[in-house]
Amino acid sequence: MNDYDKNTAFLGQWGRFQQMVFFLLCASIVPNGFAAFSVVFLTDVPSHHCMVPEVNLTRDWRNAIIPIEVVNGKPRLKRCHRYRLDVVRNLSAQGLFPDRDVNLTDLEQESCVNGWSYSRDIYQSTIVSEFDLVCSDLWKQPFTSTVYFLGVLIGSFISGQISDRFGRKPVFFATMAIQTVFSFVPIFSPSWTVFSILLFTSGLGQISNYVAAFVLGTEIFTGNVRVMFSSLGVCLGFAIGYMTLPLLAYFLRDWKSLLLAISLPGLLYLPLWWFIPESPLWLLSQGRVEEAETIVREAAKMNKVEAPQVIFDQDYSVCADDTKAHPRQHHNVFNLLRTKDIRNTTLILCLVWFTLSTGYFFLSLNTSRLHSDPYLSCFISAAVEVPAYISSWLALRYLPRRLSTIFVLLLGGVSLYFIQLVPESLSNLSIALEMLGKFGISTGTALMFAYTAELYPTVLRNTASGTCTTVSRVGSCIAPSLIHLSEYFKYLPYITVGTLAVMSAFAAFFLPESFGRPLPQTIQQMHSMKFPFITRKDRSKPVVLFESQL
Repeated sequence: MNDYDKNTAFLGQWGRFQQMVFFLLCASIVPNGFAAFSVVFLTDVPSHHCMVPEVNLTRDWRNAIIPIEVVNGKPRLKRCHRYRLDVVRNLSAQGLFPDRDVNLTDLEQESCVNGWSYSRDIYQSTIVSEFDLVCSDLWKQPFTSTVYFLGVLIGSFISGQISDRFGRKPVFFATMAIQTVFSFVPIFSPSWTVFSILLFTSGLGQISNYVAAFVLGTEIFTGNVRVMFSSLGVCLGFAIGYMTLPLLAYFLRDWKSLLLAISLPGLLYLPLWWFIPESPLWLLSQGRVEEAETIVREAAKMNKVEAPQVIFDQDYSVCADDTKAHPRQHHNVFNLLRTKDIRNTTLILCLVWFTLSTGYFFLSLNTSRLHSDPYLSCFISAAVEVPAYISSWLALRYLPRRLSTIFVLLLGGVSLYFIQLVPESLSNLSIALEMLGKFGISTGTALMFAYTAELYPTVLRNTASGTCTTVSRVGSCIAPSLIHLSEYFKYLPYITVGTLAVMSAFAAFFLPESFGRPLPQTIQQMHSMKFPFITRKDRSKPVVLFESQL
């Protein structure tokens, strides 16, 4: 069996070729940070109340026509009702005064038949004010985010299998184009329905681009550079985009201007097609040895090192033992469930990914509770991810994967549990615990991208990453609705996410360890990993793989 890492060791780990690909791939992920949380500002609900048309009303009656309600102990203007305009107009014409001559509680109320008036203190406009997603249509506001994440879910599932079949590079650029185009086109939406459809399409490319870039880099880099890219590199690229988003939103307070700003950077990445190569490891898995060797030789020239006369034998195989007879055997999601070891690993990883995604997006979309200024709240939530990603990189370099995953899940879960024990007077402590929970969950998310890639062989790696990401996106889809559980019990969302995190930490105890091992290149190599609580007798049994499993 050939070893790709050994055959390409002459390139070194950090030459000019690796540096160029590293920074270009990381830069390509910055727009993902824009797109993922743009819904925080696009769908935010500005203060609003029923519009009062220009009719003959005294100043006192114009100020009193909107009833007052108490929400969370604070008075505010009612958002969906006003006193009947014809009644108020007659009372005003008679010279009567509200509260002095007329008891307002006795007046009949009506819905906002003339539309709504929206505050512009924070936003010039959002899609909520554009399409009136309030009162009876308020359900459309969180559902808009759910629609976007449904697109992300489907894109994750499709792109993984397409990438394993047609290559990392074509899918990487195709999904980048989809994200760029469909972040811009919604500006011209005539209705909420059209906007949602276009936003769904944008979601198809968002995480698909991220996963394709991640897998491409993971297969090109080796050693410590692979660890640094898969944890620190791609995650910091995402965090930079995420932290830049509130700055853009602060200066561009109109939703159309914000969409334009986050879509334009995608055009800058079109020339990268001529600089980012296809994954040599994927080419070898398809039997395309000459193409893989050409890429490696070009890399050797850039690194100014001499390549051996023969890098890969013509019968080089990174698939299973009989790949020579079937060099183009394709794999799909069902291969992740064929054998017991792979099936157990896949199910546990799906649970962990689901938990991390649910917690991550719940805490990210919940930023309005941190501070009265949504721009500052979003920036704080994004900034917490920087130390989280640095921690994940250090953990991937020096600590076992399974132990690290268990620890960060427990850290995130227990921190969220403790929030309900904090007195209301110590609101800053609640914020600190919530950010500590996000720190743990963000660290775990970065760990899982690398951990998952290390557990699966080349022929299944992108399919596995795409499948786990797809399952995780179910969590992101329910996160907007999870926030509304606080209407029934304030701490119910935190308890739900904390319970999921503790359960996932226990399940992660049964994952195999990949620390210090080369990337598996065949399904047989994956079976040779050390699985917890598998007896020596069980592991001594030979693994028989039929052609349908390869």
